[in-house]
Amino acid sequence: MVNDVLSDLNASFEKVIEAYKRDLQKVRTGRANVAMLEGTRVEYYGQMSPLNQVASVQVTDARLITIKPWEKALIPKIEHAIREQRDLGLNPTNDGEVVRVPIPPLTQERRRDLSKVVKKMAEEAKVAARNHRRDANEMLKTLKGDGDISEDDEKTGLKKSQEATDKAIARIEEITAKKEAEILEV
Repeated sequence: MVNDVLSDLNASFEKVIEAYKRDLQKVRTGRANVAMLEGTRVEYYGQMSPLNQVASVQVTDARLITIKPWEKALIPKIEHAIREQRDLGLNPTNDGEVVRVPIPPLTQERRRDLSKVVKKMAEEAKVAARNHRRDANEMLKTLKGDGDISEDDEKTGLKKSQEATDKAIARIEEITAKKEAEILEV
């Protein structure tokens, strides 16, 4: 019983960490990255579609993303959608065939702002991990209250739950430190 609760807890931690990594990919560094445009949606035949479903998106060098739409009529819509994402601060251009998105170098002030955004995202991931720990602890207490596990098993389970939480938070902090170093790198 206790092992089931702890294995569910560890699986929840893995999901939190994977979601955090996915979110971090969207945070802009000084380099071009296709994941920066992952949340961009373009109007396509009356539907809002993800950019990667209406065009080919590629990183051609460290400071340039190129977007080749399936239909040329989408070029102005793609440019508009990218400009509307204020948090990216990108200014796309086109040559009638391809949309080019130059990635300007980050200013020191912008790097500090992005670092704060990463820290905020890390704190949200830690809170999610702690919420999963709370749920697991409540499950253990319920199992003890129902007589399914002994008091010793509950204490052992609570201790292991805390240890697993500490490991998950340490991994989140490690990932955060790497991302901050990447952002602050000139």
